[in-house]
Amino acid sequence: MKEKIFHQSIVNKYPSLTGERTGVGLFLLLLLLPVLSFAQVVFEARIDTLVLLIGEQRELTLDVTCGAQQKLKMPDLRPLQPLTDKVEIVDFLSSDTTRLDEGKRMQVQNRYSITAWDSAFVYLPPFTVEVDGQPYQSKSLALKVIMIPVDTVHVDRFAPPKDIQNNPFSWDDWKPAIWLLVLNQLLVIALLWLYGRWRENKPIIRFVKRKVKLPPHQVAMSEIERIKGERKWAEEDSKEYYTQLTDTLRTYIKERYGFNATEMTSSEIIERLLQEQDETALAELRQLFTTADLVKFAKWTTLINENDANLVSAIDFINQTKMEVDPNAKPEVEEIPEEVKQSQKRSFAAKVVMWLMGFVAVLFLACALYLVIDLIR
Repeated sequence: MKEKIFHQSIVNKYPSLTGERTGVGLFLLLLLLPVLSFAQVVFEARIDTLVLLIGEQRELTLDVTCGAQQKLKMPDLRPLQPLTDKVEIVDFLSSDTTRLDEGKRMQVQNRYSITAWDSAFVYLPPFTVEVDGQPYQSKSLALKVIMIPVDTVHVDRFAPPKDIQNNPFSWDDWKPAIWLLVLNQLLVIALLWLYGRWRENKPIIRFVKRKVKLPPHQVAMSEIERIKGERKWAEEDSKEYYTQLTDTLRTYIKERYGFNATEMTSSEIIERLLQEQDETALAELRQLFTTADLVKFAKWTTLINENDANLVSAIDFINQTKMEVDPNAKPEVEEIPEEVKQSQKRSFAAKVVMWLMGFVAVLFLACALYLVIDLIR
């Protein structure tokens, strides 16, 4: 269609360009017409309205369409820059670029906010853009600025100031804030509890397992089995070997016979056991304690077979003196020592105080924040 119109305009303007001589020239012009159309620059300036009140803001749009490869320079319009003595730019709103004709052309659109501060019929001069160094101007614009209607006859007719309202107190107005504070406190408490469990390296859910107290001979035999499995260090350090072996026996004697064998000497233990056992049964135990005292205090050196013999003597003594447990009897639960209970109570009390202080502090801050926000509104 464009080619036909262009061809007709050429023929009408130059009627002599007809015939075979000019056919080739017109053909070449028709071929160059798409290229020329892509190089065409279209610049348009418009305002969304032609009438505005003083101080009212309107939108000024500058649209430029040119080739995608052409160098475009838009007008340098900045906020608070006057367009005329009565109209100024308030702010730069946006800039948008759109590709046309499969990317061969582009459309650049800049949007500005303008206002006026005096009633008048304002003339806006054309805006200028540069494309490849060549200036292009838009059409001029007209803008009518009008005053806000004012009642100049009844100048004293205005609404008087209102008194401060005294609204009655209502719980319904405070219910959302109260429920929000309660929910906030619950969340804070939950977070503090989780943080405390994490800091103390404790599980979130604690499963309490009751510890059954084992008979003394089972505890002693388990400890002797452990000592027996560490034969290598026993060969190198006889003093540590006999220390652990005699400590195990002292603990067993304390639990089995009821006297404090851990605080008694070897001879005192033997004398006390003579009241329960005959001297023949305690001969091997006496030999074991004697060897242990020599090793620990006189730096006596023992042989491996001697160490093994004393270990066997300890096992025999435990087996001969152990008290069998009735399989039908209810297992005895190990009680927590009183000092541990008191320590746990103090720790629990300190945590309760800390939680209450945190709860009160957070509640106070939340209420203060709510009152500040309410006053600002």
